[in-house]
Amino acid sequence: MRLLRTAAHVEAASLGLLLANLLTVHAEAVASLGGPVHGTAYLVVVLAVRRTTAGGTARAQAWIPGIGGLLALRSLRRRPAELLLPPT
Repeated sequence: MRLLRTAAHVEAASLGLLLANLLTVHAEAVASLGGPVHGTAYLVVVLAVRRTTAGGTARAQAWIPGIGGLLALRSLRRRPAELLLPPT
């Protein structure tokens, strides 16, 4: 759950940074670093949600770029703790 929380915040923050860069100075260095960070965080969010035994709502929300991790995290917090454990 901690991995998902961290990845969701990194995904949202990196998207915000990329959009702010695009609207202001459009520094190529920021785009070159921020793009892979955002993409990696996005994939980690999708895989972290998939590892839980949660239903389809959180899994579908995880696929939304930028805010999907935060939405999935909110959905998972509403579920009982036994459903958040990875399958054994």
